[in-house]
Amino acid sequence: MTNPENSRLQEARQGTEPWKKWGPYLSERQWGTVREDYSTDGNAWDYFSHDQSRSRAYRWGEDGLGGITDDNNLLCFALALWNGQDPILKERLFGLTNSQGNHGEDVKEYYFYLDSTPTHSYMKYLYKYPQALYPYEQLINANASRGRQELEYELLDTGIFNEDRYFDVFVEYAKAKAEDIYIKISVVNRGPESATLDLLPTVWFRNTWSWEQGSSKPVLKKVPADNQSVVHAYHTDELFKDKLGEFYFYCDRNVPLLFTDNETNHEYLFGSPNAGPYVKDGINNYVVNGKTEAVSNEIGTKVSPHYQLTVAPGETQIVQLRLCRSNSLAPNEPFSDSSQVFAERIQETQEFYNAIAPSAIENDPDRYNVMHQALAGMLWTKQYFYYDVDQWLKGHDIEWWMTNDQKSHVRNYKWFHMLNDDVISMPDKWE
Repeated sequence: MTNPENSRLQEARQGTEPWKKWGPYLSERQWGTVREDYSTDGNAWDYFSHDQSRSRAYRWGEDGLGGITDDNNLLCFALALWNGQDPILKERLFGLTNSQGNHGEDVKEYYFYLDSTPTHSYMKYLYKYPQALYPYEQLINANASRGRQELEYELLDTGIFNEDRYFDVFVEYAKAKAEDIYIKISVVNRGPESATLDLLPTVWFRNTWSWEQGSSKPVLKKVPADNQSVVHAYHTDELFKDKLGEFYFYCDRNVPLLFTDNETNHEYLFGSPNAGPYVKDGINNYVVNGKTEAVSNEIGTKVSPHYQLTVAPGETQIVQLRLCRSNSLAPNEPFSDSSQVFAERIQETQEFYNAIAPSAIENDPDRYNVMHQALAGMLWTKQYFYYDVDQWLKGHDIEWWMTNDQKSHVRNYKWFHMLNDDVISMPDKWE
């Protein structure tokens, strides 16, 4: 019997079903990358820092925790978390820059790729989130004090995981159809006491409208519904309408929807006026800083349903979501077959890996598990990588630099021919 995953792969190759259109193509660090660097000295780390990333719209990509996106990186989904202690939402991975780490750049987070199929019909991810104040400054300062011959100072060394005071946050994806995706988030309190967590699964559009004159903004809009919160997502720009299509984002209950815009907060970063009241860090400013005017409740280009959980020690709480095309689900029953779809995809995933396992490890569970998780990890490290150097240089005002004999300061000034707009395999999506 043909395994269903092999059938999906065949349909993807033949172009009959876009099973690979959605996957883990979201970067885990867009800040500090060369694509976002418009500095005069080529120092990408300082030009676009982690501290700026929550407030400043990216030009060439997006990033997030355990997220997914389409193969054009137009619509994104990822986790945002707040433990009630941190100064900012946990929306993306934190790490040391090349100059801060005693061994160079270094991500300071604990996250694990647990499973995936080649078509991403099933995926599983784990992020370990401390319940105490995340030690951003401590990690920076401790590593700065160490020489190259010394060990790195890791997150575990700070003691923040003592007494198991952390959440295991599992994210699982199961495709009912190629563009109909169930999302299950399981929050486990590993600590000895009850703890609160603000869970903000976030949907947003990559900012494609701020850079090209005449481009129009996409729309995330609240949809009236009786038993759950629902968002309609669609692009208004002719260039992207056909590439994406229309989507609906369903929550498993009525929860507040926090809308803002994926726009740079110029006032906070640069002291200049914002074009509108809603900016990229609006949800952060509402949840962490209590600024009620920072979010809308109807429309935007970034939205988070706001789940406020209190999790007992050892307890698991589950949130279910669904991202799908407008014509793909039964009215008023968005989660009726969720358990069945997850069970089928998990079984099919096991069958797929059983079929490709070498005979030498068939009866060796440890070696089999190493193979399975290693391949799943490789599949998770696909990334949408957009870099049009000709366009990048124009944005850098390359003509001015060339005429003023400053071209030696401009990254890739000879590379007008380079263009990448595709999903590629990255050994490390944190780069």
